[in-house]
Amino acid sequence: MIEKQWYHLDNPGSIESPGLIFYEDRIKANIQLLISMIDDKSRLRPHVKTHKSTELTKLMMDIGISKFKCATIAEAEMLGECGAADILLAYQPIGPNLYRLITLQQKYPLSRYSCLIDNENTAQLLAKLSRNSGIKSDVFIDVNVGMDRTGILPENVLDLYCKVVEMDGVMLKGLHAYDGHIHDHAFAVRIEKANVIIDVLNYLGAEIQTRFNHVPIIVAGGTPTFTVYNTQTDFDCSPGTFALWDKGYQDAFEEQKFLTAALVVSRVVSLPKSNLICCDLGHKAVAAEKPLDKRVVFLNAPELIAVSQSEEHLVLDAGENHPYQIGDLLYGLPYHICPTVALHEYAISVSSARADQIWKISSRKRKITI
Repeated sequence: MIEKQWYHLDNPGSIESPGLIFYEDRIKANIQLLISMIDDKSRLRPHVKTHKSTELTKLMMDIGISKFKCATIAEAEMLGECGAADILLAYQPIGPNLYRLITLQQKYPLSRYSCLIDNENTAQLLAKLSRNSGIKSDVFIDVNVGMDRTGILPENVLDLYCKVVEMDGVMLKGLHAYDGHIHDHAFAVRIEKANVIIDVLNYLGAEIQTRFNHVPIIVAGGTPTFTVYNTQTDFDCSPGTFALWDKGYQDAFEEQKFLTAALVVSRVVSLPKSNLICCDLGHKAVAAEKPLDKRVVFLNAPELIAVSQSEEHLVLDAGENHPYQIGDLLYGLPYHICPTVALHEYAISVSSARADQIWKISSRKRKITI
C-alpha cells in the first residue's frame, strides 16, 4: 500500500486548476516554531506580504502576535480589518498614498499605524496632513544598510532624526532596516554580514538615546537573517515567508526548519509530443521572475523538466514512454511563494480538523476600500 503523502488532497476531483492550496496544520506548526525561536513573542512583527490573508493573520493573532508589517495600503487595510494592534507600513507613502494612510488611521482608530520615512520633505508633508486631520502619525526612519533600494545611509540618520523629532504631527518611533541583500546559503556568512548591521544599528540606537533621551524601537531583517537577530539582538524581527515557506528558502536556509505549507495544483491538459506534456500552470499562476528551471517543482513528479512557459501553459519534458495522461493532477511547490500567492484571488485551505475552506487573498488588490 502506497503511503499517502502530506500534500495529497482528499477530494482532488473538486479542486479547480490552476489553484492555490494552503495546508493549515502545517501553517500552524510554522507559527508555533517561529514563536519557539525567540525569547519574547512581542518582538515578532511578521510581514503579511507573503500570504495577504485575513484568516492566516488571525491564526497569528490567536496565539498572541499583535504587531505586523506590510508593504501596501491594501495590506495595511486588511490588517486594520483584522483588528491588529500595531501595523507598520514598511514603505514610504508618496502622493495619494499619504492621504490613504491618514484615512486608514481615521477608519481603524483601534489599530496603531506607522510608516517609513527617509527624507525631510516627506516627513513634513505627513506631519502637515496629520495635523490638519487632528492626528499624530508614527514614523520610523528607514536606514539603508546595504541593499541600496530605499532608506538613507547610516551616517545621515542622526541629522534626519534631529529634524523629524521636532515636527508637530508625527511621532518618531525608531529605526527600520531591511537587509534583503543578505541571502547567502551559508549560515556563517549570513551571521557575519548581519553582525556588521547589528553594530551599526546598536550604535545609532545608543546615540539616539544619549542625544534625544529616547530609546528607539529598531525593526530589522526579514527571513534569511531572522535566525541571527532573534538571538543576538533585542530588535523587532519581521520574517514573512516562514508561514508558507517555499522551495527557494527550503534549499537555501537549512537551519530554518519551517514546513512548506502552500502548493499550486495543476492538471495535464495536452500531450503535444511523445515526450512532452503541457499543464495549466502559466505565468498567471506561479511566479515567473526566476529562470524557467527555478519556478516550480512537482512533488509527485520531480523528474519533470520545464521546457517553456507562457501565460496559461507550462510545457514539461516527461521523457519517452512516460505514464502521464490528460487530467493528471500535479502538486507544484513554488520556488518563490510571495508573488505566487499574489496571483490568486483565493486559496483552498485544507485541514485535518475541518472541511476545506476558501481563504480570500484579500490584500492582493492594490485597493480594498481606501
